[in-house]
Amino acid sequence: MSAQAQMRALLDQLMGTARDGDETRQRVKFTDDRVCKSHLLDCCPHDILAGTRMDLGECTKIHDLALRADYEIASKERDLFFELDAMDHLESFIAECDRRTELAKKRLAETQEEISAEVSAKAEKVHELNEDIGKLLAKAEQLGAEGNVDESQKILMEVEKVRAKKKEAEEEYRNSMPASSFQQQKLRVCEVCSAYLGLHDNDRRLADHFGGKLHLGFIQIREKLDQLRKTVAEKQEKRNQDRLRRREEREREERMGRRSRSRERRRRRSRSASRERRKSRSRSRERHRRHRSRSRSHSRGHRRGSRDRSSKHKSSRDRSSREKSRDRERKEKSSSERRHESTNGKSRSKRSEEREAGEI
Repeated sequence: MSAQAQMRALLDQLMGTARDGDETRQRVKFTDDRVCKSHLLDCCPHDILAGTRMDLGECTKIHDLALRADYEIASKERDLFFELDAMDHLESFIAECDRRTELAKKRLAETQEEISAEVSAKAEKVHELNEDIGKLLAKAEQLGAEGNVDESQKILMEVEKVRAKKKEAEEEYRNSMPASSFQQQKLRVCEVCSAYLGLHDNDRRLADHFGGKLHLGFIQIREKLDQLRKTVAEKQEKRNQDRLRRREEREREERMGRRSRSRERRRRRSRSASRERRKSRSRSRERHRRHRSRSRSHSRGHRRGSRDRSSKHKSSRDRSSREKSRDRERKEKSSSERRHESTNGKSRSKRSEEREAGEI
């Protein structure tokens, strides 16, 4: 890659697709299904194992450093949960690698000479010490390349100790089997990258393997897978807790809503009952009022009738008294007339007598 291409890739990785206003690059978003989610999380096996013996070639999905920068910017604001897709991708890849490892172990078991369990355990111990030496040498070389010479020297001293243990283990393994069988190359399959390791490999070969890009790439993939599993588990737990909390809040709101609705129904029932009571009271008052009005009208009618009867009786008594007074008056008048007539008769008779006497 030229220096200009490296600078362009660096700018893409830092600023994303919108760094120079290129609209054609912005047409594909990092959320698109065509974009490799493992590449966005920097754990795609196609990138990690490129240039090794197990180079997988170009990924079928889109790889773009600018899209990775867009994802990193967006992931700071919200959780996109792309780790699940990346975890599924790495799990399928590691499962295939483990399947190849088991097949390689079966082939070795079929081709190599059968040995006893005790001899096999001693050979396994030699293999483990070889792995320890190779890992320590690879780490020492890495520290020396970084300039940390003191730490590198300490690791080399540990390598010498492990070499002494390996020598003793080889002696035990040599003494436990015939010389002809010992000279046969015993192979072992690396559990990390499924590569073959020899029992009699020298330190340089072991350091090249354990410090090589293939082995370190598989270590990186496996560590990234463990990290993704942990992250996904934490996010799922958090999501479940959030879901449970939302459910509890929703249930609490529903309970509050039911309580409020029940209170509202009780209020409506109480209001309707109070209205019914008021209506019943008003009806009872109205009935009482009508009853009182009827009773008053009846009592007034009764009093009126009694007054009428009393007035009739009184008028009849008045009429009878008036008739009696008239009769008395007539009687008195007739008696007075009779008296007057009698007196007049007497006077007339007296005057006539006097007149007769005078004539005489």
